[in-house]
Amino acid sequence: MLAVGLWAMWKTKRSTVDGYFLAGKSMTWWPVGSSLFATNVGSGHFIGLAGSGAAAGIGAIAYEWNGMLMVLVLGWLFLPIYIASGVTTMPEYLQRRFGGKRIQLSITVLYLFIYIFTKISVNIYAGAIFIQQALQWNIYLAVVVLLFITALYTVTGGLAAVIYTDAIQTCIMLIGGIALMGFSFAEVGGWNALMEGYATAIPSVRFPNSTCGIPRDDAFHLFRDPVTSDLPWPGIIIGMTVPSMWYWCSDQVIVQCSLAAKNLTHAKGGSLLASYLKILPFFIIMLPGMISRILYPDEVACGDPDVCTEICGNPVGCSDIAYAKLVMELLPSGLRGLMIAVMIAALMLSLTCIFNSSSTIFTMDMWRFLRPRATEWELMIVGRVFVLVLVVVSVLWIPVVQASQGGQLFIYIQSISTYLQPPVSIVFLLGCFWKRTNEKGAFWGLVLGLLLGCIRMVLDFIYPTPPCSEEDGRPDVVKYIHYLYFSSMLSVLTLVVVVVISLATEKPRPEQVSRLTWFTRFDPVVKPTEQVFTVEGSRETLETITTEPQETVAMETEQERSNQKACHQRKDSASSVSRVQSQSRLMSVLYWLCGMERRTEGEKPPPPPEAAICSLEEKPSLRHFVNTNLIICISVAVFIIGYWA
Repeated sequence: MLAVGLWAMWKTKRSTVDGYFLAGKSMTWWPVGSSLFATNVGSGHFIGLAGSGAAAGIGAIAYEWNGMLMVLVLGWLFLPIYIASGVTTMPEYLQRRFGGKRIQLSITVLYLFIYIFTKISVNIYAGAIFIQQALQWNIYLAVVVLLFITALYTVTGGLAAVIYTDAIQTCIMLIGGIALMGFSFAEVGGWNALMEGYATAIPSVRFPNSTCGIPRDDAFHLFRDPVTSDLPWPGIIIGMTVPSMWYWCSDQVIVQCSLAAKNLTHAKGGSLLASYLKILPFFIIMLPGMISRILYPDEVACGDPDVCTEICGNPVGCSDIAYAKLVMELLPSGLRGLMIAVMIAALMLSLTCIFNSSSTIFTMDMWRFLRPRATEWELMIVGRVFVLVLVVVSVLWIPVVQASQGGQLFIYIQSISTYLQPPVSIVFLLGCFWKRTNEKGAFWGLVLGLLLGCIRMVLDFIYPTPPCSEEDGRPDVVKYIHYLYFSSMLSVLTLVVVVVISLATEKPRPEQVSRLTWFTRFDPVVKPTEQVFTVEGSRETLETITTEPQETVAMETEQERSNQKACHQRKDSASSVSRVQSQSRLMSVLYWLCGMERRTEGEKPPPPPEAAICSLEEKPSLRHFVNTNLIICISVAVFIIGYWA
């Protein structure tokens, strides 16, 4: 994996913003699709999805199959808008679409909060469970080593290294997962044995007069009772779709991988590949988790809090050890080593894209706001240093992850995502497909939605779900309103607020709509007005800013970058290199490692490349090919959802 990362460092251009953060927009469809799949299916999936299968059946696979459709929505509906607008980050899109800075900064802080305290912590937690079960390593040593290696090729290689390593790690994951699936089915006795044995996989010791340790009657049904089930079917259709739309269509981690594609056709091809690959977690992760319950019911399905505490240290249950248990018990030594590599690769690949995307958001949205005249050289340094800051924060977060115990953290993370994502998703949806949406409507809809979501999230932390052996004494609003139903209500409320306030206030300016919505994506590219937007919404023309000549050039260059000029390819500014009289060998190695180019004094700067228009043109033959595959992929998704419903 390090070899691939080093190769990407050597072959790709890392000394510019596009080269580091968007891989030079040169990726073809297969690494883009592999990276989309690998970014989504990390170690949290191997531990959490298998654990959900062991505990409650196939219901949680609805998240995966919903994602099959949403990643196609990204490629065909949202991505053309993002490409036409020429943005690098999602907060940047909101700033260009609505103007001002308050929405952009609010989303930036929210994204960083979600990434650091949910995505990174979930992957560290899931990887920690596997490492403890498989290797008996000291958890702090193992995680620190993994984070160091991951940060190494993320800092030095940028998005290109992330995408290439993700492609290799996807292959490793699929090979290892398919191998374990084969051993699992051979051990349990085949498909029929799985269907019959799951219902009788009851632990020998469990809490009396309770449902602890007893499998669900609807374990093999996707659509479950709308009132009493753990995943009600109306919530799956609406409440799950809106947060899923945020994840697949406006999450920086996912969209950034797609924006690295060389053109729209390759981006669509990447979405198709990721969608087809999303079928596999059901077979290579969830079903083996259910088999693990059949083979080891006293451990994986433990029903007594004292027994569970003795087995895995978590009185709530030990279903999260299902996948690691299979690896350690069924596989021979060689394949066991392969699966260890799979799990470590899954942990690393999830962290790579999170690190890169977090540094992109911080650098392009927050740092440029704090320092609007920052040079491209400075942006490169800040982006790399912020990755190291994320590593430190992640290591400090490990004790909190351990204290949270067992599967409860995974459940909490799903709830947090459901409470925080719907308002953001609605704002993006209306911003992209309703030209009348303005800044006031989007901002107040976002604020109200996030406020209500945070209140429900705090209530969930104060009143957690009690163990199956205890009576549920939570408040009615937490006890009876499922989080998927709350997601649906929160989405509708945010939608109403945004529409009403937008209609009651002024229309967006033409420059806030042109090439920024679905209906205006083909508008001609016009030079943006040279205005500086402040947080308060005030603006002043560049002509009123009196600076030295060199400062004026720097400001104009920065202004062109902040307005994006509807294009991803920026000029390599002369400020991205350092003029020095001499450089030591040590510094030369350091600058090469970070992908920074230096010039000696007197050396002429290279001519800037011509600005290219972000075209949405596609070759007719390739467009027909991907559209045909779109119909096939949607048909497959509808069939498998309907079959298991």
